[in-house]
Amino acid sequence: MAATPAGPRARYRAQVREEIKAVALRQLAESGVQGVALNAIAREMGMSGPALYRYFTGRDELLHELVRSAYDDAGEAINAVTPGPGPRTTLLALGRAYHAWALSQPHRYLLIQGPPAPGYTPPADIVARSRYAMGPFVTVFAQGEATEAVQPVIAEMATWLRTDHTAVDWLRARTDLDPADPRARCALGGTILAWSHLHGTVSLEVTGQYTGMGHRAGTLLDVQLGLLADAFRLT
Repeated sequence: MAATPAGPRARYRAQVREEIKAVALRQLAESGVQGVALNAIAREMGMSGPALYRYFTGRDELLHELVRSAYDDAGEAINAVTPGPGPRTTLLALGRAYHAWALSQPHRYLLIQGPPAPGYTPPADIVARSRYAMGPFVTVFAQGEATEAVQPVIAEMATWLRTDHTAVDWLRARTDLDPADPRARCALGGTILAWSHLHGTVSLEVTGQYTGMGHRAGTLLDVQLGLLADAFRLT
């Protein structure tokens, strides 16, 4: 939790920044990321454009704040899941939690997982924030055993663990596995596969691509995660 600004001026500045972000989120919900415009925010708040730039140096800084907040909220929703009696049950609960978060605020989901705004580069710390969100999946798949069907991904995870210390750090933040342990490759490989399944299904649902089809996205997601649990022999 962020510390409360100490003095009146700092508190006022923090309050105005939050109000600016609230207006930006409303723009985001109404028009997508390309609809976020500082001049329009300034007009709505009764400020001049130059005055607003005292709080955010530009649209990119404002988007950085919105992106970080969305990743953090998604991560909190996933990390708040209580583990089930076994890894398979926990995997389904994690997927359902992320699905529910995305459906509850699709504009924020699309901000972090949809097409990027032209010319916008997300902040570097997004990798760490996204790995926090994916962390519970690492714990789940560390309990698995990879079948032949997923070996191509597992092989790439072995290379990743040998060549990227940040992958090792991520693994060790969630498990006590040695990077050379086969379960380490399962942990990361299963997580990457689960994340891709989640976003494939959730993105299609959030953007209305399932309209007119005869299935529920939640049912599809449960089946996909169940098949993935089978591929890693999760019980």
